[in-house]
Amino acid sequence: MNYSELCNLYQKLEQTPSRLEKTKITSEFLKSAQNLPQIMLLLQGRIFPAWDERTLGFSTQLIIKAIAASASISATAVEQKWQETGDLGTSAEQLITKKKQVLLFQQKLTIEKVFKNLQKIAEFDGNNSTDKKIATVVELLTQAEPLEAKYIARLILEDLRIGLGEGVLRDALVWAFLPGIKGITAEQSDSAKINEINNLNNYIPKESKTERDIYNYFVDQVQHALNMCNDFGIVAEKLKQDGLKGLQTLQLIPGNPVQSMLAQREKTIPGAFERVDRPAIIEYKLDGFRVQAHKSKTGIKLFTRRLENITHQFPDVVELLNKHIKTSKDTDEYILDCEVIGIDPKTNRALPFQNISQRIKRKYNIKETIAQLPVAVYIFDILYHETISTINMPLNERRKLIEKLIQETDRIKPIPQIVTESDDTAQKFYEQSLAAGNEGVMFKKLDSIYQPGSRVGTMVKMKPILETLDLVIIGAEWGDGKRSKWLSSYIIACRNTKNDKKDELLEIGRVSTGLKEKKEEGLSFDEVSKMLEPLITKQDGKIVEVNPKIVLEVAFEEIQKSTTYGSGYALRFPRIVRLREDRNEKSCSTIDDVERILKEQ
Repeated sequence: MNYSELCNLYQKLEQTPSRLEKTKITSEFLKSAQNLPQIMLLLQGRIFPAWDERTLGFSTQLIIKAIAASASISATAVEQKWQETGDLGTSAEQLITKKKQVLLFQQKLTIEKVFKNLQKIAEFDGNNSTDKKIATVVELLTQAEPLEAKYIARLILEDLRIGLGEGVLRDALVWAFLPGIKGITAEQSDSAKINEINNLNNYIPKESKTERDIYNYFVDQVQHALNMCNDFGIVAEKLKQDGLKGLQTLQLIPGNPVQSMLAQREKTIPGAFERVDRPAIIEYKLDGFRVQAHKSKTGIKLFTRRLENITHQFPDVVELLNKHIKTSKDTDEYILDCEVIGIDPKTNRALPFQNISQRIKRKYNIKETIAQLPVAVYIFDILYHETISTINMPLNERRKLIEKLIQETDRIKPIPQIVTESDDTAQKFYEQSLAAGNEGVMFKKLDSIYQPGSRVGTMVKMKPILETLDLVIIGAEWGDGKRSKWLSSYIIACRNTKNDKKDELLEIGRVSTGLKEKKEEGLSFDEVSKMLEPLITKQDGKIVEVNPKIVLEVAFEEIQKSTTYGSGYALRFPRIVRLREDRNEKSCSTIDDVERILKEQ
């Protein structure tokens, strides 16, 4: 398939504000699309899956050089055009034109060529790697039509600007590959259509009475499949080949991270019991970071909650798992849900999250860092064991399996827990957890299953500290005076969860308080600025827009209603608590969280 066909789709989506219309346009394209694994990544503006550690490593300055070389102009001219358009993709489209000497029979760019050329960029390393990366992109841009150049530049910068969120892409798969769904607005029962669907899919629940019921069931099944494998390409191919029956064959794959099951919040012990029933499992809630450990025949991989591969940064965790998790030699596989906490090497006590968070991004001097910041691993769930998914096994049975597998030491053990129906016993355990330096406790339903990607009512968290919000930076402003070299004021946003606006980020204010001017004093303006600069997609005077990749934990005095920001709310006296390197824009706080806190005020 020619790359121009995909670019025409990009352009249609960019010009279409309606979510339903975007879904329809995308579904029609998918019906005839070839090589779905590549297509699904490119529709997300990706070359690699979210959990793949490979990156293009292509900054805005490198793309400026590539555009300049392709258009035979100076980098300064490209920067001037960028200032004018506010978008490097649009700048590339306007600057790169087909040269008269290009032969008429020159082959058109194909999707496969664009995809494979960009994947090669991640492989370049060592001497002249930057020159090789630029040359690879120049080759594509030189061969590209102007519209193709626009989206190649945006693709490299991971900012397609087409408004195609994961929710729309999921719905487009339902429209494209499942039978009987012609539109999602029908509310009345259509017996003939439902009978047709049931004949083709005898696994549809009998309680489904209307086309809407069936559609919602389809969406839930596709979302569940995506939560399990985090790969739109795999799900798309299964649907195209065998419909929902194909999804039923989809299994967890050690090495492919699973969307974590998330907890709701509860303020009281009686309220927590009411949510999860009595008796309940109650566990320590540690102040660490969540790690998903995957053991396959190729070794152990570690992933954060935001699906980042951190195996390289934590060889000590890999060593602990290798030594102390007992598995069969023939089927040496598992997926474990863990909490990793930092340990003070002098006192052997747990350290707060901000101490250990610096290890998540560390790429060099790993041995020295391990000595300075050792860790302990607490395992609280198991999703896969020796070729079999355990997510539908009751939680109390999964716990027994964990205890059977772990050879416990002071550095790796099951999470401390009790099983009780008593408020008094629960209160004592809660106070014990706090006294040990933990955040609080988790209440879990005794026989609950593991639901990837869901914020479930069968698991609730309880902690006494003032609740904060995890908000993603969507823009920033260069400072004044001695802060003029830094992006020192950050435009922050929460995630929308409303039915018609899912995947949207809603601005909720600005924050600058809480950062330090000197790195040795804590998280600094310089550190955050260096993280944000490669993510800049647009600049207007001192204000920049950035790819929403950096999440901050933000404290505040209260939430107020406001017409100033897109969320409809504002934070009074916001303050940065810490960098949340274990979160991303898909796992930041939602508008529902904001409204719940406002109501509780």
